[in-house]
Amino acid sequence: MPRFYIPPHAWNPDRLALDDGETHHALGVLRMKAGERATVFNGQGAEATVELASVEKGRVVLKKISAGKSAPLACEIVLGQAIPKGKNMDLIVEKAVELGAAEIVPLMSERTIVRADAAEALGKREKWQRVAVEAAKQCGQNWLPRVHTPQTPKDFFASGEKFDLMLIASLQPDSRPVKEVLAEAGAAKPKRVLILVGPEGDFTPAEVNLAKAHGCRPVTLGPIILRTETAAIYCLSVLGHELFR
Repeated sequence: MPRFYIPPHAWNPDRLALDDGETHHALGVLRMKAGERATVFNGQGAEATVELASVEKGRVVLKKISAGKSAPLACEIVLGQAIPKGKNMDLIVEKAVELGAAEIVPLMSERTIVRADAAEALGKREKWQRVAVEAAKQCGQNWLPRVHTPQTPKDFFASGEKFDLMLIASLQPDSRPVKEVLAEAGAAKPKRVLILVGPEGDFTPAEVNLAKAHGCRPVTLGPIILRTETAAIYCLSVLGHELFR
């Protein structure tokens, strides 16, 4: 059944409506007709099964059939991802949604090739948020991660966000296996975790030291050096396996 996104500010359980973009997707792309059913969700756990009651002049009237609420995952995992070159950030955002990330923070590290002024950074955030919406529609995820505006690691740490556990993927000799670090928490699993993944060439030593100074613990991803997009998927997969249960 097709899925459509209705932003939280527009979510009215008694009067559900698609915006122009989702209406175009339903009518212009999927060629849906009156009487067909779909699922709508608001990115904050709520979803509803609806019927296209009528389709007139490019406008869709929805009739709610049933409604439900998906429970949030047991841990909020925040991915701080150094922006890779090309379109790999799109892939990382897509896979982060599928793997249950709660937030995605694009980072402009010293070795990041991609640079952006304030206006460009906002545009990139909006683009990647749209990628996240499309991924959530495809994979059935009712909790939509927030994509932050691209920023430097220094600015991110200055924001003062709080975490129960902070990790940084590292090639340094003092890094330890993720499961080993998590085991030290004992029975009380962290509820909010940060994982930082560097760019091609990794974070600089100064950036690693900055992360450590703010409480990040270096973790190894194994003996093989991974591409940055593979590292992000690896980290989210391992953390999800250990913390979502």
